[in-house]
Amino acid sequence: MIYKFILISDEVDGFMREISIDSEAKFSELHNAILDSVGYAKDVITSFFICNDDWEKQQEITLVEMDTSADVDNYVMDETVISEFVSEEEQKLLYVFDYLSDRAFFMQLKEIIPGKDLEIAACTASTGNPPEQYALPNFDDTKKPISSTDAGSIDENFYGDEHFDIEELDEDSFSDMNFDEDFDALK
Repeated sequence: MIYKFILISDEVDGFMREISIDSEAKFSELHNAILDSVGYAKDVITSFFICNDDWEKQQEITLVEMDTSADVDNYVMDETVISEFVSEEEQKLLYVFDYLSDRAFFMQLKEIIPGKDLEIAACTASTGNPPEQYALPNFDDTKKPISSTDAGSIDENFYGDEHFDIEELDEDSFSDMNFDEDFDALK
């Protein structure tokens, strides 16, 4: 069977990709087809999430094996066949391509074509430009200069301990500690 997935982004209007792939292909092949279709580098951690109808994450399929508890099944893209988790038209998935910022493509199985096979996954339709692969932080919101009134509002309670007495710290408090031995022990 051939699966046709539609990918969209909530970041860019008019962006869409259609990926056709064999239902017995591994998730790693779908991963590569997606990255090729948008021109992203392949050196980042990504994951697929099987979702319910409300886009809530159900099962994760990771690019690399993650250390998780024995209570949770761990599925890796290179070892997991797509049809093990995707079998119905309109089924929803998320493809997280930027883990640090939790950015993803929304995917849906648009069509199942029975009785046909496909050797290599392909982008069969493309519209618009994808979002940037890496989100850059917006530092404009944090560029507020500190005024003298702001600096004056910091007092002795700034660190959260109103009973702190700087005089209690003296050099004798640290004389019993031998930092050189501690560092040597770490080597």
